[in-house]
Parts: sequence; structure tokens; C-alpha cells
Amino acid sequence: MRIIEITDFAAPELDVYARLTENQLVNRAQPDKGLFIAESPLVIGRALDAGCVPESFLMETRHALGKGRELLERCGDVPVFVAEEQVLCQLTGFHLTRGMLCAMGRPKLRSPREVCEGARRVAVLENVMNPTNLGAIFRSAAALDIDAVLLTSQGSDPLYRRALRVSMGNVFLVPWAYLPGEDWTGFLKELGFKTAAMALREDSLDIGDPRLLREERLAVVLGTEGDGLRYETIAQCDYTVRIPMSHGVDSLNVAAASAVAFYQLTRR
Repeated sequence: MRIIEITDFAAPELDVYARLTENQLVNRAQPDKGLFIAESPLVIGRALDAGCVPESFLMETRHALGKGRELLERCGDVPVFVAEEQVLCQLTGFHLTRGMLCAMGRPKLRSPREVCEGARRVAVLENVMNPTNLGAIFRSAAALDIDAVLLTSQGSDPLYRRALRVSMGNVFLVPWAYLPGEDWTGFLKELGFKTAAMALREDSLDIGDPRLLREERLAVVLGTEGDGLRYETIAQCDYTVRIPMSHGVDSLNVAAASAVAFYQLTRR
């Protein structure tokens, strides 16, 4: 292990962890040089298992030969920046990281056709903007037998730090890709999927309708926070599906709705 001690929060080695924005990490000008930050041993381990390549680590000094040792031994001569807790606590939210961060190269994006190969149930996220919701949806997708997640380009990035943390690294367990252009409902139909738009409308099917379970390939389509799915998207889907509500509740948060939908619509 190449351990490098940091004593000053202003040290340039901390820039990638403390001072670069998410957009700077993505490096849209040179996507092959983009980075993301994995937080906590669990998330870092799942990223390594998925083949992500570490650029550097940052952790409390005591962890380099403690709970971080097993991860570091997997990574060869990657620099390991260490500092005492009082230095690292200047990083906002450091205690949420379980004392360990890793800067990693962004994996090459997969194509939507590739991640849908052999899939029976996929989730489609139209413009889901909140990284916390996105991470929670990925966690539910992994737990409830969703084979792939497809995203529109206007939504949040699954590799944002908060999304990764909330997903508990499940972003690396469920294949995902960005949908092509505007006519993605046509693309899914070309692949043999029926599309089910989750929307509260009077003409919607109850989520327990047996016709949904009989579909061999089904895409569960969820919309952005607040506004939900676009009218045009609902019109282009094969089904409009609602989760019945009681006690006057008008809707569920998109992450909660996803868990209910995934559970019901993946039953065999």
C-alpha cells in the first residue's frame, strides 16, 4: 500500500473529495477520464466487484491497517491518503462515509439494448432528478427482481455520491443504461416489452390486475418527482397503472411507489 499522510485540509490531494463538483467529476468534455466517489466499505467493495478501477483512497489513518486493509489489498499500488479524524471531519457529511472514500474511474456506459437482453422486468425512470430517490429506487430494484434500470438523460446520475450511498452500492448490482432519444417507448416495443405507466388516473388499471402479470416482458415506467410522467409518455404506453390509495392520500413518493410496483409486477 502506498500510504500518504495528509495534515492540511487544503492539500491538493483532497480536491477530488472536497472541492470538485459532481459535474467536474463526470468530466463531460472527456468522459473516459470521468470519476465518481464511492463512500463506505460496502459501496467501495461492490464497486470493485463490478470491475470499477480505483484512482485513490481517502480514509482515517486508523482504517488503513484496520477495516480498510482487505479492500486496499485488492487494489495494488493505488495511493491511499490518510488523515486524522479532525482533518477529515471538515468534509461535509464525512461521518456518513464510515471513514472511507475512494475515487474511481467511471465505467464505460452500457447500451440499453445490451442491458435489456434476456430481461423480463425493467424499470424506466423518466427525469427522476433527486439522487436520494434514485438511490432508493436502485435498492428496491435489486431487492425485488428488476432485471435492468433505464434512465432518460435529463434525470440524476446513478453514480452521484448521494445516489450511490442511498442505494448501498446496489447501482453496481442492477444493470442500467440511458434510453435513446425521445422515442424510447418505440424502442422498448421493438424489443418486445409492453409498457406500464405508473399514473393516478381514473382510467388506470389497478396494479393487481392479472393482465400485467401475464405479460412476458414488462417495462414499469415511473416519472419525475412532483409532476410525474409526461402526458405524452402516458399516451404512448400500453397500460396506465395505479396503486390504490386510502385515507385521502393522493400519491406516493416515487421511490416508495417503485417498491410497491416492483414487488407486485415481478410476481410469477
